[in-house]
Amino acid sequence: MLFARKPYPSDVSDDESALVAAYRTLLPEESGQRTHALREVFNGLRHIVKIGAPWRWMANDLPPWPIVYQQAQRWMRAGCFEALAEDSHILARLADGRNAQPSAAVIDSRTLRSTPESGAKAGYGDAKRKKGSKLPLAVDTLGRFLALHVTQADADDRAEGGGMAKAVQAATVQSVKTAFVDQGYTGEKSAQAAGENGKQLEVVKLPEAQRGFVFLPRRWVAEHSFGWTTRFRRLVNDYERCAATVADLHVVACVGLMLKKVTMLVPVHDRL
Repeated sequence: MLFARKPYPSDVSDDESALVAAYRTLLPEESGQRTHALREVFNGLRHIVKIGAPWRWMANDLPPWPIVYQQAQRWMRAGCFEALAEDSHILARLADGRNAQPSAAVIDSRTLRSTPESGAKAGYGDAKRKKGSKLPLAVDTLGRFLALHVTQADADDRAEGGGMAKAVQAATVQSVKTAFVDQGYTGEKSAQAAGENGKQLEVVKLPEAQRGFVFLPRRWVAEHSFGWTTRFRRLVNDYERCAATVADLHVVACVGLMLKKVTMLVPVHDRL
């Protein structure tokens, strides 16, 4: 595609754009109210997530920030990115010679430090000694995104385990049988919530005699995924007023990572 502007590193490639086109089109291309190409609007959203700038600081050669913001909200409310993430995950697994759906998942969480924009939704987590939002994330054993949600930093992992278990099973059509978790999910409440959703929890513990950083089996996969999301500057801290927006922008970032992988693994004619 020939750009009327110099492309940004965050722009989608032609292959990525072809793959995502069906998911981003909520109205026909000839709709009267459309004044900007959806590919460019999507590029604007990816640009904001990658560089971490406020919406009003959108680059002048991209569509105006109100257009990008409003369309991004429509995509998020319609679940476009969740659907794209699920399908991209299946394509990537099949290209790797795996089953379409995973039988095991890894669940971990990180705390996003609050900012003035976070508002009243931020909580104080004693474990990490941070005020902000907690982001539980589930990935398959290859580190590819399955599900996430956002809570206050002081939320108890055991109490939130049921919601996370349901989200994982919804994203994988009840295929996950084992979930590797940290010690925050120990206890009868977490085990019961997992059992009700057809999963068995396997707690990966830190060796008692070990101090400092330890390379833990299975759990490192989720930590690796968190490391990739922190390359998107908008996701380093909690810059959003709504918890749903924090979650949605993380899904946008995860989709971007999987799109890149899928276009490398799957030949173009197999995706059309």
